[in-house]
Amino acid sequence: MENTILGIHHITAIAGDAKRNFNFYSNILGLRFIKKTVNFDDPGTYHFYFGDEIGSAGTILTFFPWGSGIPQGRRGSGMATEIGYSVPKGSLEFWVERFEKYNVIYNKPSERFGERYLTFLDPDGLKLELIESATPDTRKPWETDEVKADVATRGFHNVTITLNSITGTASVLTDIFGYKLISQDSNRYRYATDSVDQAAIVDLVELKDEKHGHVANGTVHHVAFRVKNDEILMHFREKVVAAGLSITPQIDRNYFHSLYFREPGGVLFEIATDNPGFLIDEPLETLGKELKLPAQYESRREEITAHLDPIN
Repeated sequence: MENTILGIHHITAIAGDAKRNFNFYSNILGLRFIKKTVNFDDPGTYHFYFGDEIGSAGTILTFFPWGSGIPQGRRGSGMATEIGYSVPKGSLEFWVERFEKYNVIYNKPSERFGERYLTFLDPDGLKLELIESATPDTRKPWETDEVKADVATRGFHNVTITLNSITGTASVLTDIFGYKLISQDSNRYRYATDSVDQAAIVDLVELKDEKHGHVANGTVHHVAFRVKNDEILMHFREKVVAAGLSITPQIDRNYFHSLYFREPGGVLFEIATDNPGFLIDEPLETLGKELKLPAQYESRREEITAHLDPIN
C-alpha cells in the first residue's frame, strides 16, 4: 500500500459549556453526534465527536468542553484559526437565514480562490467557514429535520493555519506529508494533497507581526492528518524523526491510533489511522447515544458519570 497522507482526519477544538456545544453542532449546524466519551487524559471532561453518518475521516470535528471556568482563547499566530466545511453551491443563503434565526454571529458571504464562503462563530467564538467548493463534493451528508441534503455540510473543505512565517510549516506539508502549493491569494498560500478528493486542503496565512494565539476556549487544539493503517502511521513517524522533530510513541485512542508532534510554526499536529473506526463499541443506529469509556476508566463509570452534566 502506498505510504500517503489522506488529507484531514479530524480537527479537535476546545469549548466551554457541554450542553451548549452539543446543541449548536447537532441541532443548528446539523452534524451527527457520533461519540460521547471522555478526555483520555482528563476523564472528568467529555470528549464529543461530530461527523457524518459513520464518522468518516475528513468529517470529524471533536471537542473538549471544559466548562464555564475555562479562560477564553485568542486566535493568533502559531495556531489553526479557521475550520472550513464544504457545502453545496447555492446553499449559503439557507445558512444566512438559519444563522439569523438562531442568532449566530456571521459575516456576509464573500469569495476566495473562486469559491463563495460564509464565515461564522460558534457560541464559544470558534471561527468556521461554509464553503461552496469549486469541485463537486460527492460525500453523503447527514440530514436532520431542518438541514436537508441539498444544503447540509459534506465534511471538511480545508483548515487555515496562521503563522508569522510559513516556511517551517510549509516544509512539513510538502517534504513530509506530500502536499503541494496549488494557489496563492495575497498572504494566503493554499496547499493540497492529490491523494484524496476532499478534506485535502491546508491554507497557510502569513502575518509577520501577528501576536501568538492562546489555545483555550473557542480555539483549535490540534489538527489530525489521516493515514490508512498502523504500518503507514509508523512510516510517517520515521519521516518526522528524520526531519529532526520530536514525536510521541503510538497512542491508542480507541477509535484510531495516533502520533502527535508540534510542527515548527507551533501548531500541534496529529497523524491518525482509519482503523478501527467508531463502530467498534456501538452499532451504527445508536452512535453517540451512550457514554463510552476507555477500558482503563470503566471501573470508575459511576464516579465519572456523576461528575458529567447530562446533555441530551
